[in-house]
Amino acid sequence: MAMFPATMSPIVTFLFPIWTDTMNPGLTLTFGQGNLYPACLIILRHSPVTREKIQEHITNQNTKFHLPEDPKGKKENLNSERPTRVLTETRHSQREDQSLGKTTGLPTTKLAEKRQRTKTLFKKFNEMNWPLDIRPLNKTLVQDNKWKKTDETQEKRRSFLQEFCKKYGGVSRPQSHLFHMVSRIYVEDKHKILYCEVPKAGCSNWKRILMVLNGLAPSTYNISHDAVHYGKHLKKLDGFDLKGIYTRLNTYTKAVFVRDPMERLVSAFRDKFEHPNSYYHPVFGKAIIKKYRPNACEEALNNGSGVQFKEFIHYLLDSHRPVGMDIHWEKVSKLCYPCLINYDFVGKFETLEEDANYFLQLIGAPKELKFPNFKDRHSSDERTNAQVVRQYLKDLTRTERQLIYDFYYLDYLMFNYTTPFL
Repeated sequence: MAMFPATMSPIVTFLFPIWTDTMNPGLTLTFGQGNLYPACLIILRHSPVTREKIQEHITNQNTKFHLPEDPKGKKENLNSERPTRVLTETRHSQREDQSLGKTTGLPTTKLAEKRQRTKTLFKKFNEMNWPLDIRPLNKTLVQDNKWKKTDETQEKRRSFLQEFCKKYGGVSRPQSHLFHMVSRIYVEDKHKILYCEVPKAGCSNWKRILMVLNGLAPSTYNISHDAVHYGKHLKKLDGFDLKGIYTRLNTYTKAVFVRDPMERLVSAFRDKFEHPNSYYHPVFGKAIIKKYRPNACEEALNNGSGVQFKEFIHYLLDSHRPVGMDIHWEKVSKLCYPCLINYDFVGKFETLEEDANYFLQLIGAPKELKFPNFKDRHSSDERTNAQVVRQYLKDLTRTERQLIYDFYYLDYLMFNYTTPFL
């Protein structure tokens, strides 16, 4: 075990899973107050961060812990070490298999034919041109001059992300398979838009907008939280065959809305662990308390309530988490693959209403449709902002704060967010 004094300045500069195969998995490092972190998570300052390393991380992301949105579906995969989305096992590839012709005969014959169809799918996927071309926004439907400043900001964001991806993301064939890459993208065919869902960045109200655009509701104000998240009314891009996916990716307007990573993380913790929750407390809370709280009382171990932010951070930074990752605190780079899909519109939670309403103008949405500004749940709580985040971070050590920043480092880089309070 390597020991470091509590008074030393942070030595951690970068955190990506791509280096874990070069570190000693049995080594642990102790910082300050006796907090243990596996050495495979720690990159010391003398380790160079190269363009090739960032490229590899952008294009070769692990799909193991991406979980479906339905809590029932999530629960089945939480403790599994098997990938939740493998090309030969997904319902999407099975549907594609069926479209190529049903098989009959002995099991061994079926297996051989299935393997051949899988090879065909891989071939089609690899023949696609990656990254996708970024297209200029069609501004012919924008009739109001008040959007000039918003448009200038949008062009700067697009340009920044494009230049970042040119520099670091220049790999033509991603290793993550297509159906996983587009599994968070919602489709609205009438106005030809694709929206990548980033939880805790306004996604609930965006789904309300999509439901209205799809003719599923007359107004965003009449749609309940449960209808938004569990109604299964909206189409996702991974529900189409390869041709349908590729056509939409290359012809529809693609949008992603992001948020300062620290704010998004704290917002997720407050939502899932500081309020009653029939899924996150028993599934995540119990496991977190059991592993990271010494001498936990029986009640906490039984119901999983009362998880502390510091315990949650220990779970987040642990390379051997007792439960898998969740989309509410997963990195945007692993949810939406910005350097491969090349989004046409980059909105930010910090300017959510302005960005969203400008986007609605761009796509020709009905004039009366405006992005809702109400809070989906826990409306009496103060919104998570920079001041709230500081209150949560003050209970962490400087090293822990640095590790969180390192965990979301790529999101900070891609979307030009400033370095947080550390």
